[in-house]
Amino acid sequence: MKIVRRIGASPRERGSMSGDSCPDIFELSDGNFAVIGTEATAALDDELPSDAARADYERIVIVSRETLVRAKADIPDK
Repeated sequence: MKIVRRIGASPRERGSMSGDSCPDIFELSDGNFAVIGTEATAALDDELPSDAARADYERIVIVSRETLVRAKADIPDK
């Protein structure tokens, strides 16, 4: 599995000059996506709706609204 491309604007394009806040979204060679975000499993685990589940190896991460909105145009329809 490899990173194929960035989805959306780079952190620098979104104004992160210091590298302190760098949420990011990447398309992987297997067609899945990887995200860099703020780990929030402990804070949000109990907030999941009753029809949602998280495996022990999965984490809840927060990606800023700007990151996701700016990635929208690059996310394939299929």
